[in-house]
Amino acid sequence: MEKHQVGGPLGAEESLDGRHVEPTTQETSTKFISRPEVPTWRITLSLALLFLNYFLAQYDKFVLSYFQKEVVTSLNLSSSAYGILSGYATGIVYALLALPAAYVADYTAARVWVLTIAATWWSLCAVFQGLSHYFWQILLARIGMGVGQAPVEALSVSLISDLMGKRYVFFGESVLYVGVYIGEAVSGQIAVAFARTNTPWNTALIAIGIVGIVVAIFIRILIREPWRQTSLINPDAFSSYGEHHDSATKSKVSHAYHDAKSTFNYVFRMRSFWLLTLSASFRQLSGNVFGYYMPTYLSDLYPSHPDILSKYGIIVGVVGSVAVLLGGLLTSAFWHRTKTLPLYLVGIGGMVSSVFVLLMLFSRAVQGGNQDSGIKVLYGTMSLAYLTAELWLGAINSLIVLLLPPQYKTFGLSIWAATQVLVYSAGPEIIGLALRNTDRDSQAYIRGTRIALAVIIPVGYWLAGIGFLLSIPLVKRDLAGEVVRGGKLNMGRKFGFVIFGAIVATMVVILFVVSIVYRA
Repeated sequence: MEKHQVGGPLGAEESLDGRHVEPTTQETSTKFISRPEVPTWRITLSLALLFLNYFLAQYDKFVLSYFQKEVVTSLNLSSSAYGILSGYATGIVYALLALPAAYVADYTAARVWVLTIAATWWSLCAVFQGLSHYFWQILLARIGMGVGQAPVEALSVSLISDLMGKRYVFFGESVLYVGVYIGEAVSGQIAVAFARTNTPWNTALIAIGIVGIVVAIFIRILIREPWRQTSLINPDAFSSYGEHHDSATKSKVSHAYHDAKSTFNYVFRMRSFWLLTLSASFRQLSGNVFGYYMPTYLSDLYPSHPDILSKYGIIVGVVGSVAVLLGGLLTSAFWHRTKTLPLYLVGIGGMVSSVFVLLMLFSRAVQGGNQDSGIKVLYGTMSLAYLTAELWLGAINSLIVLLLPPQYKTFGLSIWAATQVLVYSAGPEIIGLALRNTDRDSQAYIRGTRIALAVIIPVGYWLAGIGFLLSIPLVKRDLAGEVVRGGKLNMGRKFGFVIFGAIVATMVVILFVVSIVYRA
């Protein structure tokens, strides 16, 4: 049986320091390349399409965020119902389906095909969201969109990691994540324009769905499946964990089972993977809550400034984009000195940013309730909050993908992302439940939202920061190929995984069930 890994002829390769070297026996036998040789025009075109698809795939959450009042009013939603739509409605589906979709993409070496199908499906579901008139209609449409969104991030990160040399992967991934901030900027402008013209919120979703289908077609036509690039870790570390075996006596089902088991086995034995995952989960929980509730909260806090959402979007789009690109550039620039710079960026940056987030939330109060002077404080502290907090996305995901076995990096990334989704989707659910008996247009709702944001965001930033900084020595050991060796995992390590899984599963079930019960 032939390998499912894509490969190609290997000649002299360029090393990270620019020298030309011959591929090693390990690289030749597994058909991995040390450095991709993809034409610049194809890299640019592929990055543009992947960026556009990722941006569009995130857009429904921006609509829910910026048009929260309109969505709640037109669909007659309670606070807990809105929490369901912005929390586990897509989170559970995302987590469950990200793994098999990413695994199929790796096993069949058909990442572009899987991405095309996913993009087409989420685009159709975006249209269905726009056509919804009742809670259960939009809930089912969002669940369906979660199916399509599930593999998009892992597939995009995986493809980019094989399009350019390791040093430049950090910047390439950062370009992808600019889509998050551009989405905020565009949503802010659309929210203001729609408000002025009385255009319904669902028009944006229908338009995005139609554009998404067009982008999916271009992805299939213009992006080519790249050869797999070697990992940052010595190939010997993958010798029995995550290596794809070729045995004529095994069926395809046996091969598939073995490869999935081997990949899980490898990430379980990595010293840093699970601490990094937990830390990233806390960081994303803060960001998820920030994105869903901050725009509407600030709009309520400054009612005499109707253009606040427009300026909010511009700040997020400009400062956030600059920050994430700067993080990628810094990591690429200091590549030869240290591979752990992304951990310092996210750890220290988030802690510093938490101070500015608190000043944002209480910006009007620190100016004695004056809206005109308070909003100046808001815009300044918000810019600093994004500049310090958003250096990390492209850099940290690049580090993770380059720590994983090349042949199953997409599957490994989906494990990383799915675990985070189950944790960070709890944020909107918790706030929705906390505010379920509060009138949406009351001052009590504004105060309750402020308290929730002032607690969840800084705490998440600090927990994440401590976790990322503690993981630095563990990442260094993984980079040296010092995964946990031996046969079966020791009882302490197994017990830790079981407890972690049980806590996450219990949290998901309790919050989701309680949200459904209190929906009305």
